Amino acid sequence: MRQVRILLYDSVGLIDGKPIIGIVGGIGSGKSMVADLFGELGASVFHADQVVHQLYTRDEVRKTLRGWWGDSVFHPDGSVNRAAIAISVFQVPKERARLEAYVHPLVDRERERLSRLAIGNQQIKALIWDVPLLVETDLHKQCDVVVFVDGPVELRRDRVKSRGWDAEELARRENFQLPLDTKRQIADYVISNVDDVNAARSQVRVVFSRIRSKFF
Repeated sequence: MRQVRILLYDSVGLIDGKPIIGIVGGIGSGKSMVADLFGELGASVFHADQVVHQLYTRDEVRKTLRGWWGDSVFHPDGSVNRAAIAISVFQVPKERARLEAYVHPLVDRERERLSRLAIGNQQIKALIWDVPLLVETDLHKQCDVVVFVDGPVELRRDRVKSRGWDAEELARRENFQLPLDTKRQIADYVISNVDDVNAARSQVRVVFSRIRSKFF
C-alpha cells in the first residue's frame, strides 16, 4: 500500500476498508468508462471533468472567464465554450497556468466534499478518482492504488476525433502531461481497453477483487 499523508482522511487513505483508487492513462484511453465500471461494483466515482462542466455554469466562474478573455470564450447562448478556452490556454502557457490555478482548487474542494460523503456511506466500497492530471498534481500520492488504463494510440486517435481533434492535436495535448510510460510505471494495475466493454468489465472485476482483498 502507498504511503499516504492527507488530512482529509485522518492521515491515511483507507477508511473503513474503503481504498482510494486513482485512474490514469492516455487521452482517449477510456479512463472515465473504466471508472464507471468500478462504480458498477459499488465504488463512488469522482469525475473531475464533469465537475469542471458544472463549474462553468456558475455565474462567478463565468464572470471571471469573461474578464480574462471576453466574449470569445462564450457561445451565443451565454454558455462557456470549452473548445475556445482550450485554444487559448494550450497556445499560451501563462494562460493555462492561470486557468489551472483558478479551477483546480474549486475542483479539489468538490472532490473533498464528495469523498467525505462517500466515506460516510456504508454502501460504498471504494472511492474512485478520475482526474486527468492525477499524477501531474501529485494526487496519486493520496491514493491507495493507481490503475492505468491502456489503449493503443491508433484507437485513442479514433476516439478523440469526436472532439474534433486530429493526431497532431492529441500529441500536442499529451505533451503537456507526463509520459505514459511514467504513469504506467507508477500504476499498481493495468487494464486494457480496446473497445470491448465486456472485456474491460471483466478486468475491472478482477482488479477490484484483488484491491479489496488487501484491505480485509
